[in-house]
Amino acid sequence: MIQDEVRQLVEKGVVNRQQPIYSLCKHIPSREWVCMEGELEKCDFLLRDRIGDLMGHETWDND
Repeated sequence: MIQDEVRQLVEKGVVNRQQPIYSLCKHIPSREWVCMEGELEKCDFLLRDRIGDLMGHETWDND
């Protein structure tokens, strides 16, 4: 679910995949951010990691 939400923000151009994960907190409601932060910790993500790392594997149509 987190990956889908982040992917939508990247596709809309709201955030860049090179930005740190903590920059997402500006675009996600506070109560959701608290839950998201906990899930990221469980999955061994650091808030300084890049958004692109969080997005995981992607498929490209125009190789």
